[in-house]
Amino acid sequence: MNGKTVVVTGASRGLGKAVATAFADAGARVVVCAREADELDAAVADIAGDDTGDVTGLRADVRDEFDVERLMETAVRGVDRIDVVVANAGTIHGAPGEMAIDEESYTAFDDTFRTNVRGVFATVKEALPHMASDGRVLVPSGSVAHDAKAGMGGYAASKAGAEAVARGFAVDVDQTVGVVDPGLAATELTGGQGRDPAGLAPMYLWAATELDAEELDGQRVTVKQWKQATR
Repeated sequence: MNGKTVVVTGASRGLGKAVATAFADAGARVVVCAREADELDAAVADIAGDDTGDVTGLRADVRDEFDVERLMETAVRGVDRIDVVVANAGTIHGAPGEMAIDEESYTAFDDTFRTNVRGVFATVKEALPHMASDGRVLVPSGSVAHDAKAGMGGYAASKAGAEAVARGFAVDVDQTVGVVDPGLAATELTGGQGRDPAGLAPMYLWAATELDAEELDGQRVTVKQWKQATR
């Protein structure tokens, strides 16, 4: 990844931070964002570590397209292009399994979609003018996007929406846009349930560098595919 520029949204903790760390460790120039400046600053310091990795943090909210535009402009400052975008920023309003959709408030539903669907749309749209022709966009998702599970409310619906956004871009633009489903990662969004994000982060590096573009573009890549390919 030397000489490559990677943008990761929602990178102050959890899977986003782990993914940003994996790209930085692989030699990429990484630009990360999150809503909370203090958390982001701490994450950047951790990602850079003692090896002084090339990591830049910018407070940005993916619900605001002007923030996202500024993020992408920052990412290409001093370089020619963005090579990889990981549209990781997401939110959930409630505990997984306890968010019955018939009890969900309009406010929670709207904000979930504004972050998890519109935020993905804004991230990809604002990145495209700066992306390499062979650039790749990775949109994280999960099984709840297509397999109904009780108590997942608007979050599950938003993941289905994010996947649809990714597929739409895939058929309309030259760059490769695909969905990466790492399975359940142990983050605040999942209440600590699932696999260690650090163990899943290499899947994103593989999807960005080793996976054939045709197998990613407009497709959904699973942990099983990753493990079979990297045995």
